[in-house]
Amino acid sequence: MRARLPLLLLLTGTAALYLWRLGDSGWANAYYSAAAQAGAESWHAWFFGATDPAGSITVDKTPAATWVMGLSARLFGVNAWSILVPQALMGVASVWLLHATVRRTSGEAAGLVAGAVLALTPVAVLMFRFNNPDALMVLLLVAGAYCTVRAAEEASARWLALAGVAVGFAFLAKMLQAFLVLPAFGMAYLAFAPAPVLRKVWHLGVALGAVVVAGGWWVLAVELTPAGSRPHIGGSQSDSVLELALGYNGLGRLTGEEIGSVGGGGWGSAGWSRLLGDEMGGQIAWLLPTALVLLVAGWWAGRAADRVGLALWGGWLLVTAAVFSFMNGIIHAYYTVALAPAIGALVGIGAVTLWRKRHEPVAAAALSGALAVTALQCYLLLLDWSTTLAAVVLVLGLIGAVGLFLAAAVPAAVVVPVAVVAALLGPGAYAVATAATPHSGAIPSAGPAMTNRPGGLVLMGPGGAVNNIRGGGGPGGLLSAPTPGDELVELLRDNEGYTWAAAAVGSNNAAGYQLGSGEPVMAVGGFNGTDPAPTPAEFQELVRSGRIHYFLGGALMPAETGSDASQRIADWVAETFTATEVDGVDVYDLTAGAQR
Repeated sequence: MRARLPLLLLLTGTAALYLWRLGDSGWANAYYSAAAQAGAESWHAWFFGATDPAGSITVDKTPAATWVMGLSARLFGVNAWSILVPQALMGVASVWLLHATVRRTSGEAAGLVAGAVLALTPVAVLMFRFNNPDALMVLLLVAGAYCTVRAAEEASARWLALAGVAVGFAFLAKMLQAFLVLPAFGMAYLAFAPAPVLRKVWHLGVALGAVVVAGGWWVLAVELTPAGSRPHIGGSQSDSVLELALGYNGLGRLTGEEIGSVGGGGWGSAGWSRLLGDEMGGQIAWLLPTALVLLVAGWWAGRAADRVGLALWGGWLLVTAAVFSFMNGIIHAYYTVALAPAIGALVGIGAVTLWRKRHEPVAAAALSGALAVTALQCYLLLLDWSTTLAAVVLVLGLIGAVGLFLAAAVPAAVVVPVAVVAALLGPGAYAVATAATPHSGAIPSAGPAMTNRPGGLVLMGPGGAVNNIRGGGGPGGLLSAPTPGDELVELLRDNEGYTWAAAAVGSNNAAGYQLGSGEPVMAVGGFNGTDPAPTPAEFQELVRSGRIHYFLGGALMPAETGSDASQRIADWVAETFTATEVDGVDVYDLTAGAQR
């Protein structure tokens, strides 16, 4: 029990950080909360990942994350805690699995350091307290890494196949992003598994088959279901999961040609500096340079077992970082949570490996240099938030760096605590500030609530705490959901005999009204309002048959690509029906055109 106490303290602290005042974020991302609400009411909506119980359209991702939230909401009721707690528990499980994975290659101390770094990475705190699909994806990918390490130990096809299953289910959380770890897993197994090359290639083929089966069964089920018997696939122009996976959520993210996107651009300049820049730096870059230094130094100093971990996590970090840095399509700062486990693992393995050889001058110098890099990086990231804390971190880091350089002469009981505090104080403080700040909307960002934040440094500046805080009554927007007033809620709840209480353009608009009223609201045009679902003719038929009670007006964003069906529907409604303002929202009663 005594040997397990440090791990118990780590997991308890992680749980406290991730659960503390969790309900303050309300519905967080209302888009996914509405899908969880729909899944709690309808198994049909749950299976397909529909955004409303009547099943008009799905979220623009595969639905594994909404499956978990929908089941939780079905068991514990539709509320902020039932939707957000599963992600917090996924975070604790991710820390535990990362510890277990790193421990197998590099020992207990390395596992604890890796887990602590992951737990205190600001973007990890953000996403494990939020309800985007990234939390489930990260958990499954770390599970895949654990299985790969086990497979490499004994050339086990079974363990490697389990890694494939984990990655396949991660695809069901966030599509092709999950596959970015596959080169690292394959490379580590080929390089280190004790078996002939041809046998290892065969094992990799089996694992790849497991990926396809675990991730493809749901895609096959959807593709084989007639379009009229399921919701439209959100984010797809042709109502196809394959198009969504390979287009809008696939190659389109690399090329920038996501059909159906609005706004265009604005994702930051492509290049290696993107991860250190003002938007993403405060999310993930605290220990990113350190991880790269320790990857190289740890490879030089490490044992064979350490190199298994370094190859796996180093490949994970380099491939994912390269894709994030150079992709030309939609990318948001919170995507960088996918880098956090690899950074934690490399810091843990590299630091402990070098510490074992601290009596060698080269190892001591590398360890000292890594801490000095950490201190400087954290200093730069903290400047726009707290100059005092920035100075403390820099001074502690430099003192610790000197102590590590003289590690052969300085007692470990002195230098180790100073080094650990210096390395984790900056991201830890930013992580606590993240947990203390409510976050909502479609594009959350880690960090404290700061208004009038300065522009920051061109490189290594913190990402702002961008919070799409829920407003009062009135229309929402593309990225934030409205909170309907009492009068509008009562109007929507008068829904007897209608399939949908209302329809609104854009999924976030519809989600706010649906969550506020508890009644199904159709998201015309899907997330961006650019999906051809429903078509104007289909919408008009639904109105004539008396299946939609109201249409809720709001500002529309112009579509650069994709369908303009939602605009034509809104125009037809405005020309055909008379609006009444309710709580600041233009409400069109569609029953005048219904045949009931």
